[in-house]
Amino acid sequence: MKVEFGAIDHVDRQDKPIAETYDSRLKLLEMYDKAGFSTFHITEHHSTPLGLAPSPMIFLAAASRITQRIRFAPLVLIATLYNPLRLAAEICMLDHLTKGRFEIGTGRGVSGVELGFFNVKEQDAPTMYGEAMEVVMAALTRGVVDFHGRFFDFTNVPIELKPFQLPHPPLWYATNSPESAAKAARQQTNIVTLVDSAEAAKVIAGYKNAWTASHGASGKKMPKAGITRFVYVAEDDKYARERGAFGSRKFYESLVYLWRKFNVTAMSLEEVIRSAEATLVTGTPATVRAKIEQDLEISGANYYVPRFAYGNLTHEESARSLELFTNEVMPRFQK
Repeated sequence: MKVEFGAIDHVDRQDKPIAETYDSRLKLLEMYDKAGFSTFHITEHHSTPLGLAPSPMIFLAAASRITQRIRFAPLVLIATLYNPLRLAAEICMLDHLTKGRFEIGTGRGVSGVELGFFNVKEQDAPTMYGEAMEVVMAALTRGVVDFHGRFFDFTNVPIELKPFQLPHPPLWYATNSPESAAKAARQQTNIVTLVDSAEAAKVIAGYKNAWTASHGASGKKMPKAGITRFVYVAEDDKYARERGAFGSRKFYESLVYLWRKFNVTAMSLEEVIRSAEATLVTGTPATVRAKIEQDLEISGANYYVPRFAYGNLTHEESARSLELFTNEVMPRFQK
């Protein structure tokens, strides 16, 4: 089966200097670009070791200077934490810096703790996000912004900077909900989900059904409906499993950091790791190929997004895993 590949990264904290982590991730990005990955996704988190890229735009601006073809789509820019006029302007800047390789992934923020650090109440986030995105899209597509809402109020603001891609760059949304996926489909927005294949099948079915109902007769190509996985490829199944589990454990320690610190969930680290087992794909190239085929068949995804750098995996480990994936896994799905 033919499928398109992206790559995703939280740029989570490692037990080494932050600058070294940045250097490693940028070197991997060069490898993604040369290998033919279509899109690179980066997350946004704050006050947590889960993310060392609290400003995805800065990281992607650096990435744009060392790559040629790969596209960039944050998953996600937390729109509730930005002034929407400034967010729209920075989107335009990055779209021009990349010569039209930037795509817009936004969300309201999944962590109430992180939102609270910015004095955003979790219960206000859905309304605030809706208002922010209305302003952003107006700023990208109109010459003047007039908007009067509960959280944002703008009058007769002239817009001088427009995106490179007109009327605006493609849109993305991260979701594990069939209902949210269906809404994204109606808006012709690409989606990515991080759940097991059976749950992903529900999300993607909701997406495809809504897209077909809304746009099936238009002749347009369906956007991407993808799944993302933690991947470790090696010459030996047992070794790959051990190292993949090693990396993912450190990643999930970062994930639960704020939960533990502020006692906002009853889930333990071990429970989180067990629930995430289905999203860890490890093994020899042959094993990984078979697992991806199964993932795609069950989920119905048309886009596959591996993560090669996570936790305390060394740069050499991530690079070797990526090299094996590029040379011995990807070709099977590009014919």
